Amino acid sequence: MAANFWTSSHWKQLLDPEQVDVVHQQDKDKGIILEEFKLIKTHMANYILKLAQHVKVRQRVVATAVTYMRRVYTRKSMTEYDPRLVAPTCLYLASKAEESTVQAKLLVFYIKKLYSDEKYRYEIKDILEMEMKILEALNYYLVVFHPYRTLSQLLQDAGMSDINMTQLSWGLVNDTYKMDLILIHPPYLIALACIYIASVHKEKDITSWFEELRVDMNVVKNISMEILDFYENNRMIADERINTAFSKLALKP
Repeated sequence: MAANFWTSSHWKQLLDPEQVDVVHQQDKDKGIILEEFKLIKTHMANYILKLAQHVKVRQRVVATAVTYMRRVYTRKSMTEYDPRLVAPTCLYLASKAEESTVQAKLLVFYIKKLYSDEKYRYEIKDILEMEMKILEALNYYLVVFHPYRTLSQLLQDAGMSDINMTQLSWGLVNDTYKMDLILIHPPYLIALACIYIASVHKEKDITSWFEELRVDMNVVKNISMEILDFYENNRMIADERINTAFSKLALKP
């Protein structure tokens, strides 16, 4: 893994927002609209988390897996790459990349345990075949930098590393993986946005600390607003909306 974000493939692959929220033509042909495209990705991020909790891997593996999944769909269509197979395969690949390997057969076991829907049913060979396709879609760039380490350092620097601030900020960072922020912004800016939200929520005035950092507060506040908007708009994601989106893809007979 690269030691420095600014020289890493992650930095070189950051995208503009309009490059991320693009529904591929094959999916458009199926009637998938942008809202459904985002909804499926959020649902798959939750799926990865649920699966990870059963196979017992660290949060970092989950974050890397979700990042891979989101990167894949900037380049490939959901019609071509079934999200219900891409999600567990990204977890499988991330577990290897983060040196916390999970066996494919264990993933298949829990997929069958968690989902009765036949459309989620895949075998070991399917995961192994999809792994090669995902590696190709990612151009074999597997390095992902996350906001977690920076978050801990920044909280300490701000004198706010108490348990309440740490837990709230950490939880906010976890939730950013339900969005595409990791594909668009450097991790330290995501960490700062989460600290900003947490400080406002806890009524802690750290304006002078932010001024000392000399970061662009407009960017930090914009990321914060995006996170808060996500919470506002996704409090209740009805299963019907997700099922409708998947039925349009009609991925598996």
